Amino acid sequence: MIEPFPPTEYALADPNGLLAVGGDLSAERLLQAYQRGIFPWYEEGEPILWWTPNPRAVLFPGELHISRSLRKFLNKCNWTLSLNRCFENVVSACAELTDQRSATWISSEIASAYLNLHRMGYAQSIEVFDGEELVGGLYGVTLGRVFFGESMFSRRANASKVALHYLCSKVPFPQLALIDCQVPNPHLESLGMTLIPRLEFEQLLQAHLDLD
Repeated sequence: MIEPFPPTEYALADPNGLLAVGGDLSAERLLQAYQRGIFPWYEEGEPILWWTPNPRAVLFPGELHISRSLRKFLNKCNWTLSLNRCFENVVSACAELTDQRSATWISSEIASAYLNLHRMGYAQSIEVFDGEELVGGLYGVTLGRVFFGESMFSRRANASKVALHYLCSKVPFPQLALIDCQVPNPHLESLGMTLIPRLEFEQLLQAHLDLD
């Protein structure tokens, strides 16, 4: 049996949410972490760092903010959306370096660990296709009625927003109640992300995990 994580109230305030260092990315360890609202985030060459920030960034599916321009785009868009059509390609695309992203935390070790979770049925991807071209998407971990978002990408304007809109529509996950965004960023804030205390987040997790 693997060693349990420390109580989350022991997480540091600076850097916000750092709880533990080391361990591995085995499926058992990752699932233990997600059940408690803990996630790995580190750069290649560093030891594995485990986080549980306070406050926590979340998005409730019914509170997704759709701007007027995005709504117009959705109404005329003829892109195709899918679930788990090419998980590995989505992870690779999220790790790509672009003009806007000069570094990535998605190492080969991270990619391999989440591909393993995907094969076990715990990690999912949403893809956005223009014809046969993959233009956007996102991936994360699903436990019960919670989607733990890991990363998203766009190769066309609005592509990641279209993927998130599909996720929030509950078409791929009809019982979806909560999306964990981990930490805030302006892109997610514009789409309705909100911050809640860590304790409240943990209480929501326990209400929605339904691990049985």
